[in-house]
Amino acid sequence: MKKERDYEIGIAKLSNKQHLYEFELDDSFFDLFGKDIILGGNLIAHVELDKTESMLTFHMDIKGHVRLVCDRSLDEFDYPIDVQSKFRIKYGDENVELDDDLWQITPNTQSINIAQHLYDYIGLAVPMKKLHPRFVEETDEDDDNQDILIYSSRNAAESDDEDDDDEDADPRWDALRNLN
Repeated sequence: MKKERDYEIGIAKLSNKQHLYEFELDDSFFDLFGKDIILGGNLIAHVELDKTESMLTFHMDIKGHVRLVCDRSLDEFDYPIDVQSKFRIKYGDENVELDDDLWQITPNTQSINIAQHLYDYIGLAVPMKKLHPRFVEETDEDDDNQDILIYSSRNAAESDDEDDDDEDADPRWDALRNLN
C-alpha cells in the first residue's frame, strides 16, 4: 500500500538543473483519494523538474488507463488517459496557491508532495459523461439527430397564421381574436 509521502520530492538539496522522476499510479494511489469518480487504474507519470534560483517548473506526462463506472449501465470500463501538463512553484513569503498552475512556497520548504497534482490532472482528463465504449457509437448517432423538436412555444405571429387553419375551433373565441 502506497502512502502519500511516496509522492514527495525533496527540493531542498536539489541542484539548479533538470531532474527526472517516474511514478507508478495504480489502485493504491487512487485509494489515497477515495473512489468517488475513479475506481482505480494503471498509469505511469513521468515528471521533469526544472529547478532554478527563483522557481520550480514541473512538466508531467501521464499515460495509462483508469477504471470508471458507466453513467448509463453502471458497468466498469477502462478509459485511456494521456495528459501533458505543467505547473510552477515560485518562492515567496507564504505557502499559497496563486493560480491554477502557479503556487508560492517559502524558501525553507524541504519537499513538495505532487500526489494531489497528479490526481487532479488525471481527474480533469476524465470526461463529464462517462460512457462504456459500447455506448459511444450510439451517442454519436444521437448527436446527428439534433433536429428533433422537444418543446415549442408559440408567439403571436405564428398564432395568427394558425388561426386560419383552425376553422373547427370554438366560435366563442372569435370575439377575442377580433380584438387584435
